[in-house]
Amino acid sequence: MKNKHTLLVVLMLLLVEQASAQKITSLRLTGKVNSLKEGKIYIQRYDNKLFKTIDSTLIKNGRFSFTTKVELPELYALKFNEESYPIQLFLEDTPIEVIIQSAEKGDRAVIKGSRAQAYFEKSSKEQRGLTAKQFIEADPKSIVAAYALFRNYSYNLSPDEIEEHINLLDVSLQQTQYVRILKDLIVKQRAVLPGNKALDFVSTDSEGNKVRFSEHLGKGYVFLDFWAAWCGPCRRENPNIVAAFQKYKDKGFQIFGVSLDKKKEDWLKAIKDDGLNWTQVSDLAYWDSEATALYGVRFIPSNFLIDENGVIVARNIRGEALQQKLKELYGE
Repeated sequence: MKNKHTLLVVLMLLLVEQASAQKITSLRLTGKVNSLKEGKIYIQRYDNKLFKTIDSTLIKNGRFSFTTKVELPELYALKFNEESYPIQLFLEDTPIEVIIQSAEKGDRAVIKGSRAQAYFEKSSKEQRGLTAKQFIEADPKSIVAAYALFRNYSYNLSPDEIEEHINLLDVSLQQTQYVRILKDLIVKQRAVLPGNKALDFVSTDSEGNKVRFSEHLGKGYVFLDFWAAWCGPCRRENPNIVAAFQKYKDKGFQIFGVSLDKKKEDWLKAIKDDGLNWTQVSDLAYWDSEATALYGVRFIPSNFLIDENGVIVARNIRGEALQQKLKELYGE
């Protein structure tokens, strides 16, 4: 009798976990656009910082609906065209209605029927005062908790801390894209911690030539810099990097820039405007850059200082910290 009771409890727990886990099912999403009678609307799935279009439907008399088979619960977005503001929403296996006031101002949308969306909107207002641990423990089964760990908190956590916070999430979230990406990130970031050898990669320079990173190692200190023309903090940091290069280049200091740009013309213009007179490469693939993935880069600017033996000696040093580190290494 005791064994039967134990088995029943286990089965009930499994059913709860399955109910919370993601599954492929048809959307029950309807919507109304107050500012648009006819047109087209696209639904996009969130995929590692990017929204990718998966379906579209016509707007008729200001209304639309989607019954697309998708993974739920998950973060999606609605857009009217490439330039329009994305209306981000957490969708679940429930009837959900979206009321959009303006096709140009997605932030004025009202989303009804999604508990995850309601939690996201509420928690977004409170998140600044919460640690990652507090945020997750408030609702460890919510897809929003996994998303917030990935999108908002992981940037400031070490690989060990990311792993600790993943373990706070409910088992039903362990197969979400957020946890899968973070687990992969842990492995990659541990591989490039100071004390480890720099990893090799091949990319394309501004003239279209293939360049192997390892060919630039072994002659002195190399500053591996991840940046992009569209990145404001990167552009503000560039004068500091230029100053460091001018000061120490005659002592063997090199810089190797990796851009996360998508448009070559923007990349080349930024190189010229900022005076980045060192080797620059880019896959022109945004966050899908090979080097970015290899080094576990989650934000830019990011950088790695590598010695003459190809060993990483520092990472993510900017501003005065960069100048001070180089002063220690080279002296005045």
